[in-house]
Amino acid sequence: MEINDLYAIFLQHSSIQTDTRKLKVGDFFFALKGANYNGNKFAKQALDAGAAFAVIDEVQEFTDYRLILSKDVLATLQELAKYHRQQFAIPFIAITGSNGKTTTKELIHQVLSTRYKTYTTKGNLNNHIGIPLTLLSVQKDAEMAVIEMGANHQKEIESYCTYTLPTHGLITNCGKAHLEGFGSIEGVRKGKGELFDYLRMHKGTAFIMSDYSYLKEMSHGISNIKTYGTTDAEITGITNNSNEFLEVSMIGGTNLKNIATHLVGSYNLPNVLAAVAVGKYFNVEDEQIKNALELYTPSNSRSQMVEKNGYKIILDAYNANPSSMKAAIENFAGIEGQNKILLLGAMMEMGDESLTEHKALIDLIAKYTWNNVVLVGGDFNKIAHPYLYFNTSAEAKTWLEQQPVKNALLLVKGSRSMQMEKVAE
Repeated sequence: MEINDLYAIFLQHSSIQTDTRKLKVGDFFFALKGANYNGNKFAKQALDAGAAFAVIDEVQEFTDYRLILSKDVLATLQELAKYHRQQFAIPFIAITGSNGKTTTKELIHQVLSTRYKTYTTKGNLNNHIGIPLTLLSVQKDAEMAVIEMGANHQKEIESYCTYTLPTHGLITNCGKAHLEGFGSIEGVRKGKGELFDYLRMHKGTAFIMSDYSYLKEMSHGISNIKTYGTTDAEITGITNNSNEFLEVSMIGGTNLKNIATHLVGSYNLPNVLAAVAVGKYFNVEDEQIKNALELYTPSNSRSQMVEKNGYKIILDAYNANPSSMKAAIENFAGIEGQNKILLLGAMMEMGDESLTEHKALIDLIAKYTWNNVVLVGGDFNKIAHPYLYFNTSAEAKTWLEQQPVKNALLLVKGSRSMQMEKVAE
């Protein structure tokens, strides 16, 4: 089937589904397959449940006019997403980076939505399946789209750009994340920099955190660059408090003075400044920017403040790597308060650098005074340290429930697979 014919079907049945358990009558089913699943085996079930059509890449034992046979379901989904993207002549802003990309995406979406009909990535659907699904969710009334791109190896961002076709882009930072796939910090920069390569080739616009000299180098040659940072940028601001929630003092590029956020951690300053910079570039009024950022409340275990059972818990447990761990620990150390407890899950996808990076984290922890430190899982068990150790977050939770310490301040952080949010449940 030609892509224009497939697109005609999509226009009539624009709700895409890849999981029969979530399927609704009239959905368009794509039978994706991976290492541990094969959607082709559920094609009949999808049609019986009310799917309007099903795209498959394996011949079925039954015949049905609603079956659409393709060479590769995933490639077809991505091709359909590109075709849909090409129907729009609006800004598509791509965001990637090692840390903070989801928070930055949410803040930018919040700001732009005050003036424009803006669509964005739901949650963290930022991979080879999530991005095309996000693109296909953009409706005809769209005036802006903000697309998050995750990556753990080179050429991944490049492939996303081929069907996202971003007009604007932002790299939050390049840190020690996914070293197993990228190989080194230089590999991270090369991989994330594929977004800038696309913008450079297609005369796009890049938003740059001027404090990071490597982003200036990576963006060289891009025709239109807008900067933000603490100094030497078009939009400038600094943190002005040491409390739990980040408060930003704007210095230049806007008439705003202070922005009092509900984000925990000074490491969120670049994310806030990025949202201000993007908002200003697209002519959002200063007060709308301020109100949007101050109304945003983080969720999904990202820079959240949770109060439970007499504890104040900084819950930043969606993911972790050496860069984000270091920022979170140093920020926590600078917050005023007594009875501070660290509960840290191990970092994953570190490759050959894993032991070295976990040892560096333990050395960092040792520089500060804590009421207690609890380390959970992974390579923390392979390194000598004086701290408490548990194999799972469930064990750490049990320990915490048995502690007599009240009015304590906790930092809970770890890689996704460690499920450190269970400690705060």
